[in-house]
Amino acid sequence: MTIASLQRALSDFAAERDWEQFHNPKNLVMALAGEVGELTEIFQWLAPEQSAMIMSDEGQADAVRAEVADVFAYLLRLADVLGIDLEAALRAKMIKNAVKYPVPGAGGG
Repeated sequence: MTIASLQRALSDFAAERDWEQFHNPKNLVMALAGEVGELTEIFQWLAPEQSAMIMSDEGQADAVRAEVADVFAYLLRLADVLGIDLEAALRAKMIKNAVKYPVPGAGGG
């Protein structure tokens, strides 16, 4: 599936349930933040080593996948409602970051 086809599927899903009335930018940003909070909660008290291994526990892996999917869905929906081309926006941001953080000197060490 493409980003556009996922956005169409989410738009159709919302329309079928008469949820478009709730899918304004403010509400979508708030829902997105809430889902990021739920994802954060899963990792909140894990040690870095535990967080790196989280997908090896099937129960936790299911929870992580579900929350990541929710975050992705709301991000896709928000971009669709605002008319943002996510691929173009990401490409532009990567170019800005390459200029802002050139390879020489960008290391964390």
